[in-house]
Amino acid sequence: MSYELKHVFASLPQMERGVAKVLGGDPKGNNFLYTNGKSVIIRNIDNPAIADIYTEHAHQVTVAKYAPSGFYIASGDVSGKIRIWDTTQKEHLLKYEYQPFGGRIKDIAWTEDSKRIAVVGEGREKFGAVFLWDTGSSVGEIAGHFKVINSVDIKQTRPYRLITGSDDSCGAFFEGPPFKFKFTLPDHSGFVNCVRFSPDGTRFATASADYQIVIYDGKTGEKVSTLGGEKAHDGGVYAISWSPDSSRLISASGDKTVKLWDVGAGTAVTTFNMGADVADQQLGCLWQKDYFLSVSLSGFINYLDKNNPDRPIRVIKGHSKSIQSLTVHKNEGRTYIYSGSHDGHINYWDAETGDNDDFLGKGHSNQVSKMVVDDTNQLVTCSMDDTLRYTDLNKKEYSASDLVKMDFQPKSVSVAPGGLTLAVCIGQVVLLKDKKKVFTLEGLDYEPAAGAIHPGGSTAAVGGADGKVHLYSIQGNTLKKDSTTMEAKGPVTDMAYSNDGAYLAVTDEKKVVTVFSVADGYSVKNDFYGHHAKIMTVAWSPDNEHFASSGMDNMVYVWTVSDADTRIKLPDTHRLHHVSGLAWIDEHTLVTTSLDATVKQWTVKF
Repeated sequence: MSYELKHVFASLPQMERGVAKVLGGDPKGNNFLYTNGKSVIIRNIDNPAIADIYTEHAHQVTVAKYAPSGFYIASGDVSGKIRIWDTTQKEHLLKYEYQPFGGRIKDIAWTEDSKRIAVVGEGREKFGAVFLWDTGSSVGEIAGHFKVINSVDIKQTRPYRLITGSDDSCGAFFEGPPFKFKFTLPDHSGFVNCVRFSPDGTRFATASADYQIVIYDGKTGEKVSTLGGEKAHDGGVYAISWSPDSSRLISASGDKTVKLWDVGAGTAVTTFNMGADVADQQLGCLWQKDYFLSVSLSGFINYLDKNNPDRPIRVIKGHSKSIQSLTVHKNEGRTYIYSGSHDGHINYWDAETGDNDDFLGKGHSNQVSKMVVDDTNQLVTCSMDDTLRYTDLNKKEYSASDLVKMDFQPKSVSVAPGGLTLAVCIGQVVLLKDKKKVFTLEGLDYEPAAGAIHPGGSTAAVGGADGKVHLYSIQGNTLKKDSTTMEAKGPVTDMAYSNDGAYLAVTDEKKVVTVFSVADGYSVKNDFYGHHAKIMTVAWSPDNEHFASSGMDNMVYVWTVSDADTRIKLPDTHRLHHVSGLAWIDEHTLVTTSLDATVKQWTVKF
């Protein structure tokens, strides 16, 4: 019995309105990287479905940059810690860890020999530091600013020069090593968000919230020109990235455009219009090989096409907030994974290729708590916005008419053939038929927590906070209470019938999964012990002989119904968080989602 990781569909960058997002590029041109939560995400630029995730920071990571050698990555977090770790090994072994100052790190730069590192941000006593990568010894002082430093860069040719940009509306120019402050660059009237040297070191650019991009001489720091005359954009400029030949650069702005500049002429060659919504503000960009990448406030990563500036070649979608629900569905021979997140966003993924998109139109406005697909190819979702939605998976578009408003917040939803839906809400159990409420159970003597309809459509099981499973027979459009109630070991957290309807698995807060045998009058088939904390969710394998459970202990177990001692333990499936969703693509492929906003597939062998 074994398991191995098959696919990682990574999270998007974590974005914040009005805050620039730094994208890192691999010097060999193969990968790009960014941060979300406590993770650093490395993605293949040709095929972004190939991803690797580094999860060793104890605090939220804000920036990560490759060393020019390509062998190491330096990443910094909100506590002021810098970790330097190996990129060549799967384990990403830690080489060094430093704390140059206490506070959020906003940008990192290396010298071209990969020996010195500059770090800036919002420290308490100082806003920046330059040190040797292998000893942490200081090689200069970053002075000259009296507010947070947002950006730093080092000239990649000798003699070295270092530049910074700050919230005090100034840049600063340093010579070294050891790096010493030479003079202030006073040409902006707003926050300086990004500073970058051209690869050949002859020039550098500064980009600011005052809509301007200023070009300077790389060696002397003298001002050369401004791009676009009076202003480069109609909004704050958050990021710039130079072309490999140093003749052009791209800039990303809050005016929802990215521009491609001919630096010598000072004019924009191409303007990429990214949309009209607030979420289309452009907060980061990267010129890597022949690719222009930009990042929208939504977290979407855009591959820009200079031959068709209003339509990106591809847009990488996904989740930037925690995933709370999951299901899978086969359609025309292909398997799709559906995931719903804390912010109401639903994404669907091709299970093999990782190609993904979201539905058209306006969907849920709050956390998507549970999702399931019915027999008419409708995705049924329940949300903290107090609604149930039915979305046609062939159209992949939200419908305003297929929305059912609930009296109370729904926690769980399950379906059966014949248009039946069971919604378990706070203090209520609601039976729906053909997208309409037909029966409501209220005034219950227990708090309903989870529900499941038998695949045959004749029985509804409702698990309560009282540690019992209450059975109801579905008679026409009503629910009739059965005399049978089963005991779980504690307050019920989730439940699911096996696909053939033979078993009901019930998970509880007391760390036990109890499987009941339906044909034997719901007698206990087996109790499954192994989790060290509350169990969150359960999912049956298509073979009906195995099921998976996940708990607050970050563990996933795959169990064998007939033998409670035969199990596969998947520790640290999502290292930082518990698994929030489980689903099976086939009897050997398990999908997991988590609060780290990633989707993973595992090959499980019995």
